[in-house]
Amino acid sequence: MADPGAPSSAAPGGRRFTTRHAVAAAVLIGLGLVPVLAALLNQPFYVTLFTRILIFAIAATGLNLILGYGALVSFGHAMYIGLGAYAVGLLGHHGITNGWAHLGAALVAGTVVAAAVGAICLRTSGMAFIMITLAFAQMLFFLAVSLKEYGGDDGLPVATRSDFGLFSLANNVVLYYAAYAVLLAVLFFFWRLIHARFGMVLRGCKVNERRMAALGFPTLRYKLAAYVLSALVCVLAGVLMANLTKFVAPSYMAWSVSGELIVMIVLGGMGTLIGPVVGATALLLLEEVLSSLKLGVDWLDKLVNQHWLALIGLFVVAVVLVMKQGLYGRLVVRDARAAEQESTK
Repeated sequence: MADPGAPSSAAPGGRRFTTRHAVAAAVLIGLGLVPVLAALLNQPFYVTLFTRILIFAIAATGLNLILGYGALVSFGHAMYIGLGAYAVGLLGHHGITNGWAHLGAALVAGTVVAAAVGAICLRTSGMAFIMITLAFAQMLFFLAVSLKEYGGDDGLPVATRSDFGLFSLANNVVLYYAAYAVLLAVLFFFWRLIHARFGMVLRGCKVNERRMAALGFPTLRYKLAAYVLSALVCVLAGVLMANLTKFVAPSYMAWSVSGELIVMIVLGGMGTLIGPVVGATALLLLEEVLSSLKLGVDWLDKLVNQHWLALIGLFVVAVVLVMKQGLYGRLVVRDARAAEQESTK
């Protein structure tokens, strides 16, 4: 699966198997083998940890469609994770455990909300777009808080995981591979989408929207379609998140969750297909390691375990300063430059 990367990565020779392709393959194959390795090491916790990583990778990949390829900074995509989660939680609370019903309700609600919100937000740009998406997310956040019969701010437990008939997400390994399959499907769909006319227009809008409009493209429709698709991927992540935690809460819609998704995208590489997956994996693994790290020195262990968020912040700043394109984005740019050099020989 080739990564489209930045527009410049379409240089001659860009379809060869390069370093970034090897890294992408290693990441995806490694994620596919996690349950096997967890069983061999007798560490079932790894399955839960990497399921969370997969879910955030799905959500970050969805947001990256408009952020990385469309330059639309949304601080409201966490509300779509919350919509997906609450579809599972509310239906489950009323005794509906059918997974297809959960999925259908989540996608319908996500489509309606995303179409309405997108139609309003996309008529603005820059800081106004950021603030309006944040405002809508806060509206849904406080709406969830006000649902006292469904737990309000305390959240709502999910008694039973989604049952799809042929398979049930009650088993952690099944849930893991369901999330893994969703991630692969989203990556493949976005890969095809980005290489199609739709993706070219979206990237063209990122560079110069006025020029694209002058060429006759209905730019607002393209951006709205991208926004809705991006939101629906986050809805899928929310459905999986509710099944993982067996709990839903307004905190899933907090603006800080949207900020965390943006950090994952920037860390991995904006405008690259695998970048959000790499960013989510790196960030969440670093969180897990630093929050439980034992160095054998009491004062140092206490310092790291209590201030691990600050250390993660320093790591992200260092990556952005040293590799402005992100961990994976750096490989995309390097391979593109190598291809350009070869083509000039």
